[in-house]
Amino acid sequence: MRSSGHGDGAEDDPFEGGGASILRQPKAVWATAGASVVAFMGIGLVDPILPSIAKGLHASNSQVSLLFTSYFLITAVAMLVTGFVSSRIGSRKTLLAGLALVVVFAALSGMSGSVGQLVGFRAGWGLGNALFVSTSLAVIVGAANPVGPARGSRTGGSAVAILLYESALGLGMACGPLLGAVLGDMKWRYPFFGTAVLMAVGFLAITAFLKEQPKPARKTSLLDPVRALGHGGLASAAASAFFYNYAFFTVLAFTPFVLNMSPYRSGGVFFAWGVLLAVFSVLVAPRLQHRFGSLKVLGGSLALLAVDLVVLGYGSHTTAIVCTIVSGALIGLNNTVYTELALGVSDAPRPVASAGYNFVRWFAAAAAPFLAPKIEEWTDVHIPFVVAAAAAVIGAVIVAVRRRALTLEAEELAPAHATEDGVTVFAN
Repeated sequence: MRSSGHGDGAEDDPFEGGGASILRQPKAVWATAGASVVAFMGIGLVDPILPSIAKGLHASNSQVSLLFTSYFLITAVAMLVTGFVSSRIGSRKTLLAGLALVVVFAALSGMSGSVGQLVGFRAGWGLGNALFVSTSLAVIVGAANPVGPARGSRTGGSAVAILLYESALGLGMACGPLLGAVLGDMKWRYPFFGTAVLMAVGFLAITAFLKEQPKPARKTSLLDPVRALGHGGLASAAASAFFYNYAFFTVLAFTPFVLNMSPYRSGGVFFAWGVLLAVFSVLVAPRLQHRFGSLKVLGGSLALLAVDLVVLGYGSHTTAIVCTIVSGALIGLNNTVYTELALGVSDAPRPVASAGYNFVRWFAAAAAPFLAPKIEEWTDVHIPFVVAAAAAVIGAVIVAVRRRALTLEAEELAPAHATEDGVTVFAN
C-alpha cells in the first residue's frame, strides 16, 4: 500500500518516467492483461441487455438478476480452489484452464433456452473467471518490469502490476457494456458468443507468449486463504470490501432496471461509467493516495459513494444517469486502494492473501444483485439504494475503526512476498 504521508509524488509516478515506462512490459504481461480485459468485460457485458434477456426468456427482474448471483457465488467459493490448483499445475495451465471454461460456458450461455439454463451456465463461467482472474494478478506481479523514472527512484514491479491490473479492470468494465449494447441490440444472445470468441483469442495469446514457470516450493492448501484471514489487517480489508462490494454491485446489477433504457443508451451510460472507473483507478488514485494517504482516500471515497447512491435513488431519471456515471469515479478509487490493501497488508503470500480477500468480498457481489430487486418488491425502488449507501458507510466505518490494523506498509513485507509468492514468470 502506498505511504500515508504527503509528497509531490512526481518521482514515483510511473507515467512520467523518462527512460523507463509502465508501457514497456514483456509480451507475457500484455497477453495476460489483454485477456484480463475480456474477463472483466464479462462482468458488465449483460448490463445493457438485462431487460432484453428478461423479455426474451419471459423472466422477472429478480430471476434475471440471478445471472450475477450465480456468477459471483461460484467465483467466491472458487477462490479457495484457485491457489490449490495453480500451486500444483502451475499458473500458466491454470490461466489456460480458466480461459477454456469461460469460452465453453459463454458459448453455452448464448444458446440457453431458459433463464434457469442461463443462470447455470453463468455459474460455470464464474468458475473459469475465478481461475483466470485470481491467477492473472499473480502472473502480472511476477512478470511486470519495475519502472525507473528519470530522477532515479524506482517503482516496484508490484506497484506497476497493480496499475496494469486496474487498467485492465477499468477498460474491461468500460468496454463490456458497450460490447453488450452493440451486439445485444441485434440479439441478446450475441454478446455471449462475442465474449467466447474474444476469450479464445486470449487463450491463443497466452499460449504463445507466456512460458511455463516453476511451481512454488510449498503447495497451497484449500484452507490457506481462510487461515490468512486470521491476520487482523487482511480480515479488516476483506470485511470493509464486503460492504463496499454490496454497494458496487447494486449499481452494476440493479441500476439498469431502474434506468430502463434501450441497450444502446444503457451501454453508453455504463461505458462512461467504466471510463471514469478506469481513469480514476489508474491515474487519479495514485496521486490522491500519495497526497492524502490511502486510508483517507478510501474513507472519503466510500462516504461520497454513499451520498451518490442516495441521490441516485431519489433523484429524477436524468439525475440517476449522472449519479450512475459519477459512481464509476468513486468505484475506481476504491478498487485501487482495496487491491493494494489486500496484497500488502498481511505477511501471507500474495496469491493466498488475494484468495482469502476475494473469498469474502465476492459473496457481497453475489448477494446484491439478488437482494436489491427483492428489496424493491418488498418496499419501493428507492430503498435498495439506501441499503447500498448504508453498506458503503459501514465499509468506511470499518476502515476508520480498524485503521491501526490497516496501516502496515507493504514495503516492510516485500522480502517475504518476494520469496514466498512463487510467481516468477518466464516470458518471451
